[in-house]
Amino acid sequence: MSAAVTPRHARRTPGLMRSIYLPRTADALAFAMSTYGIPLLVLATTRSATLTGVAFALEWIPRLAAFGWAGSIVDRRGAAVVFHLASLGRALALAAGAVLLHLHPSGTVASATVMVLAATTGVLTEFSYIAAETAGAAAGRRAGARAHRVQAVLLGIDQTATLAGPALAGVLLLAGPPPMLAVITVLSLLAALLALRTPASARALKGQTGAGLLTGWRTIRTLPALGWLVTGLTLSNLATGLLQAASPVIVVQHFGQSTTAVGLIWSAAAAATLLAVTICRFALDRLGLWSVGAACAALASLACLAAAQAPDYLSYLVLVAVLMAADGGMTVVLRTLRSPLIPPEQFGSTLSATILILLLPFPVAGVLTALTPPGEMGHVITACAVLQALGLFCAFARLRTDPVLRA
Repeated sequence: MSAAVTPRHARRTPGLMRSIYLPRTADALAFAMSTYGIPLLVLATTRSATLTGVAFALEWIPRLAAFGWAGSIVDRRGAAVVFHLASLGRALALAAGAVLLHLHPSGTVASATVMVLAATTGVLTEFSYIAAETAGAAAGRRAGARAHRVQAVLLGIDQTATLAGPALAGVLLLAGPPPMLAVITVLSLLAALLALRTPASARALKGQTGAGLLTGWRTIRTLPALGWLVTGLTLSNLATGLLQAASPVIVVQHFGQSTTAVGLIWSAAAAATLLAVTICRFALDRLGLWSVGAACAALASLACLAAAQAPDYLSYLVLVAVLMAADGGMTVVLRTLRSPLIPPEQFGSTLSATILILLLPFPVAGVLTALTPPGEMGHVITACAVLQALGLFCAFARLRTDPVLRA
């Protein structure tokens, strides 16, 4: 019997590679390059810090607003169709932008082009992301007991793209805006073509009319395990979001380092997260979801409390990297948990609602950073770290006996 099982497992990984991992890699890299590269493009084109900030807002405000629509459409039309059309639409928009910037490298047309690109790519990227996540969840359900390995690989792909995408966009921008946009266009086209290999989903739901954020919210409320985990991670995101927003102030003004040192922190954090995700793939096999999630929650809480009192830059860098690595472990747990829990016909809507809830603390963290005097920042971070610890403790204490997390 074992001889018959081995070829089946050998065929499963190449199948996932072609249908899930490769399109996700192309899309994630295009996602990261456009998200971080287009604000750089705006600055290079307009020489205006104000317009750069506006462009960043234009990327994220429509993106947040698109969550409900994205989940609803994915549920109705299927992940493969939405993934293909969103990636193709982004490629066409970027190609048009590259041509316009080649013909009009500066001036009103160039400024208008980059601002429209910011809004357009933000919305289309959100659609492709929700579709890719839905396809990944379906692959996790098919993997059964090995679902966490699929989710760990997908998270590793996202983290690698986040690490490499901004740097690649910055290097390409040295050659000019059109080359940078051309590369993102090629990646988007590749994602669109590879998305055709993605297994279809939700084909029976094309007539469904009730999907959306409200449907997603109702689904979360009916799934206590998912609801408690999302609640704990939302409170945790307030602390991590505050550290992200306040790091320039802490590093430059408090520790006296350069702005480059701020970027080094998040590069170290991304590398630590990749390592943590790899470790979690094997730890989950031996220890289970709850044990790994609770350990990551405790580590994240302790690291955040310590980071608020860090005496120097090096210790701050290490503690933030540990915090983000532990957060990556909890993300693997969340992504693994939601695959079997959420009904496939409501996955897109529920995923949209989940991501929106998890992202809401980040603008709150920005407001807190803007309103807090630099000298008081440590106290505010400590307060948020305590709230994070309490939220995660309550969540995992509540989930201690949940059969899904104990599996």
